[in-house]
Amino acid sequence: MKRILMLLSLSITLLGCSSDDEIRQNPYLPHLNFSVQFDLNLPEYNQLNFSGNKFITRNYGINGIVIYNLNNDQYFAYELTDPNHIPQACSALTVNGTAASCTCGDGNVYNIITGEQTAGTGEYMLQPYRAEKRGNVIQISN
Repeated sequence: MKRILMLLSLSITLLGCSSDDEIRQNPYLPHLNFSVQFDLNLPEYNQLNFSGNKFITRNYGINGIVIYNLNNDQYFAYELTDPNHIPQACSALTVNGTAASCTCGDGNVYNIITGEQTAGTGEYMLQPYRAEKRGNVIQISN
């Protein structure tokens, strides 16, 4: 009888739990599929050869992407659209140093190294893209 009660209790506990592994989809930003490579041998991307530097392109993503070189082995890439707004003219982020800010009037500011919101209102962090360095090429994809 004890065994049956223990199994019943365990079953109820397992069925009553929800998964914390579920990733919340941002309702404001559309999902994009792309892959682009940046050859660090080209002069246009030279600043990405040095730790602490960034490169911004408006040719990919929704309103562009920013790539940040943390330590020559680890790179971060984020969407340059405020993740707490429907894409519009004011939600295109402007990068100054390591801060990315929008002009929608709510004071939203994000850190381009961590993606975290540092000022303003909202529940979403910057949308990250996969950044991988292979030799002298950085591949950014989603």
